[in-house]
Amino acid sequence: MDSQTSQPSPASPSPHTFQVDLRGLVDLLSHHLYSSPKVYLRELLQNAVDAITARRAGEPDAPATVRLYAEGGTLRVEDSGVGLTESDVHSLLATIGRSSKRNDGLESARSDFLGQFGIGLLACFVVAERIRVVSRSARTPDAAPVEWTAADDGSYTVRTLPHEARTEPGTTVHLVARAGAGEWLSEERVRSLARDFGALLPYDVRVGDEPIADLPAPWDRPYPSPAGRRVALARHCHELFGFVPLDSIDLDVPVAGIRGVAYVLPSAVSPAQRAGHRVHLKGMLLTERAEQLLPDWAFFVRCVLDTDSLRPTASRESLYEDETLAAVREALGERIRSWLTGLAAGDPERLAAFLSVHHLGVKSLARHDAEMLRTMLPWLPFETTDGRLSLEEFAQRHPVVHFTRTVEEYRQVAPIASAQGVGVVNGGYTYDSELIEALPAVRPGTVVSELDADTVTAHLDAVDPAEELALSAFLGAARARLDPLNCDVVLRAFHPMSVPALHLDDRAARHEQARAEAEEQADDLWAGILGSLRGGAPRARLVLNHLNPLIRRISSLGDPDLMGTATESLYGQALLMAQRPLRPADSALLNRAFLGLLEWATHTDPGKDDRR
Repeated sequence: MDSQTSQPSPASPSPHTFQVDLRGLVDLLSHHLYSSPKVYLRELLQNAVDAITARRAGEPDAPATVRLYAEGGTLRVEDSGVGLTESDVHSLLATIGRSSKRNDGLESARSDFLGQFGIGLLACFVVAERIRVVSRSARTPDAAPVEWTAADDGSYTVRTLPHEARTEPGTTVHLVARAGAGEWLSEERVRSLARDFGALLPYDVRVGDEPIADLPAPWDRPYPSPAGRRVALARHCHELFGFVPLDSIDLDVPVAGIRGVAYVLPSAVSPAQRAGHRVHLKGMLLTERAEQLLPDWAFFVRCVLDTDSLRPTASRESLYEDETLAAVREALGERIRSWLTGLAAGDPERLAAFLSVHHLGVKSLARHDAEMLRTMLPWLPFETTDGRLSLEEFAQRHPVVHFTRTVEEYRQVAPIASAQGVGVVNGGYTYDSELIEALPAVRPGTVVSELDADTVTAHLDAVDPAEELALSAFLGAARARLDPLNCDVVLRAFHPMSVPALHLDDRAARHEQARAEAEEQADDLWAGILGSLRGGAPRARLVLNHLNPLIRRISSLGDPDLMGTATESLYGQALLMAQRPLRPADSALLNRAFLGLLEWATHTDPGKDDRR
């Protein structure tokens, strides 16, 4: 057997431990993770509340007190919680990222705690240069009190204290402000922050002798009457959000552990404006700017609620987007939807007041929710040729619900269509055309039709052929003058007689105009491509009113140039009446026609003397 030389196995690499620059970590916390230094107090309250919760898991009758004392740039926070032993201090306070909730079999009870990330006291270094913790364990009554002192350079010391240093279980945290941060540890600021963060905490929390908790929550308190409750909630809304609400909506989702209220804004807001909602997690204020709590369509409310199911992000200043939050969002949206349907069924006056301000939000919901559209159909307002009506009322008046897709189209045809007895709905506003097209689905038998130039023209009275033939010279001159603008001229008789001309086009005609203009300005290659796109799209048309006296006078002029100039003026005036944006060519035409008419009006025959 050939002997083989044995090779030494490679040495196993020695393990190393991460070295953490505490000052760098504090800078990261203060400038990137947390939005404000004020979160230090939330972390202190959170640690105290979690410690009390942990103690009461084994001692249901244990005291539940938190006391805060601020004076001269220092802060002392005392709690009657579970406390720590010396080994706890080494394993928990001195190890970044370690959470006390992971120990002593408490992993299964994490839902009882506010904290989830174990950052804990590190947040206090945002405002403090030194932290001192004195604690005595309730689980090990014979253990001596222990003191942990840490500085912002990352160093710390641990020592045991005489038993008389702290006789009762619990923890006391001492903070000494860092330079420039003393204001954050002032009594007034501490009291304000404690009220903000801890108003709904279930334990006895005080700053000095002043209670902080304000329980039960305003939405859970008994009131002598529904009116009294509305007044109290309106006051609460004004204190939190700075406005008096139109109404309040109870948000009670027991399966998600949610109780709260949504306040309806008293003025309209943009759907794109991100709403800020206040969310408490087991009584502790988590965020004032929860944006993803409600469906996008519910932008007309601001919420405040308490929950025990939603998951916070690492900074505990917003909500983690997961399946639970998605389910809560859907459930809260259903509460708001139920409120709307309840108003429609039993309180039409309040519904009308709400819709006068927030109809856009309801329309946004109704376009995706047939049941909501059916419920709101008698109430949602639309601009129509019969005035401001609901689609239900408008459909009762007209066998065909004609609508336009743009405001410009509506303004073109509304006066004439109304005079001809044709009902038209303006679908140019946000969501309106979608809702009009959905009308047959919730109101069977309703006929909906988009109104175009051909439909309007078809409802205008034709002129006697003999009379139109007599005006052929005038019509020929008018058509020749407007042909470069891709506009036809037709003669009709319609009311009101005061309207001399009507400019009609539709989206196809405007598209053809835009294509033609682009073709004129393009190089040879693009002009060829655009030219190949030319189709049979209808042109815009100027409808002259044969019943109008001005049209009759213009048609009797013998000068073709003057008739052409007058036609250009009619075209420009019709564009202005329709409130259509003017193209450069239209502006040039208006200017040319105006100057031409002025020249004609002031023209003096050179064969005659100017008599004065």
